Amino acid sequence: MQSSHQDPGFTVRLADPDNAATDAVSAPAGSGRTAAPKNFRQRRRNRHGRGLRGELTLPTLPGYRTRSERFDDFVLDSAQRLHDIWGKTLDGVRFAVDEIPPGLEQLVSDGTPAPMGAYTSATAEEGPVITLFRRVVEQACGSREELQDLVHDVVVEHTAEMLGVPPESLDPVYRRRY
Repeated sequence: MQSSHQDPGFTVRLADPDNAATDAVSAPAGSGRTAAPKNFRQRRRNRHGRGLRGELTLPTLPGYRTRSERFDDFVLDSAQRLHDIWGKTLDGVRFAVDEIPPGLEQLVSDGTPAPMGAYTSATAEEGPVITLFRRVVEQACGSREELQDLVHDVVVEHTAEMLGVPPESLDPVYRRRY
């Protein structure tokens, strides 16, 4: 059951009439007020529409994007740079981001360092995929600038593996930004 005031945008959902006895809070006798549902009384936190009105951080501020979104941007920037240099050679290559490599527990128990990325060759259904493992790459860096450089280097290394060329010949700034 819904009732509304004169404002067409204002709507209050009242308790189910079948459960009015259990959901209603008793009003003082003779007060002329009807009983309010118990669950309505408990939700007073956002009363009068004074709750969170918008986002706390503006899009122009650094805290607006999450770490994973920034990491995705770094990967896309590096892939775009390589595509600008190599052109059609990289058409159909997909770049992906995963949180951690598969079988990480086994790698850690064996004492093997975790890979920062992986290259999966093309199949009949889909093209080649270069995957970066976000948590591993982030853990190897101390600052945001180092992260951007390392992401680019990992993308270049796995793209070079895919093309069968040395990474230095793929991108002239490979490992020269440190």
